[in-house]
Amino acid sequence: QVQLVESGGGLVQAGGSLRPSCAASGFTFGSYSMGWYRQAPGKERELVARISSDGTTYYADSVKGRFTISRDNAKKKLYLQMNSLKPEDTAVYYCAKGRGSSYLLGVDYWGQGTQVTVSS
Repeated sequence: QVQLVESGGGLVQAGGSLRPSCAASGFTFGSYSMGWYRQAPGKERELVARISSDGTTYYADSVKGRFTISRDNAKKKLYLQMNSLKPEDTAVYYCAKGRGSSYLLGVDYWGQGTQVTVSS
């Protein structure tokens, strides 16, 4: 079965960096788009970044220029390099599997999430 396990969240000061990762299993990782989403307390889950199977990426305006999504198909891992973190980046970050090779097809599985807290 599909499993997505996030790790690498934590507490960091504003301006700092974190690099959460997502270990995938149960499907042909390299054939599917993947994404990172986040949910802050009292807010709806929102898209952070996504990457298609061919490496095409998309970023939310709020993180563009600060975050970088990447994938290692051999290791079946998804990463999110987060630099210049701000307190408003505080949220639970979720890894998601796409329905197909393009991120335009949406997602169908979610990980359990990893907490990222940015202190001011």
